[in-house]
Amino acid sequence: MDYVSALLPPVVMAIFFTALVVTIVKSQGGPNKAKEDAAVDAAFARAEAARQADGSVEPGKA
Repeated sequence: MDYVSALLPPVVMAIFFTALVVTIVKSQGGPNKAKEDAAVDAAFARAEAARQADGSVEPGKA
């Protein structure tokens, strides 16, 4: 019975990890994808506008 108690935690973790990956993959795309993409694009635009307003330069560029 020692082998059962030794193998149980890795098997349980593998099952939960597989379920997590499946959930993440299934949640990609779908009807909310355009809304999520628009929110990310808006955040990038705000960050770029703030950077330009500060007059700061990107690292590595002069």
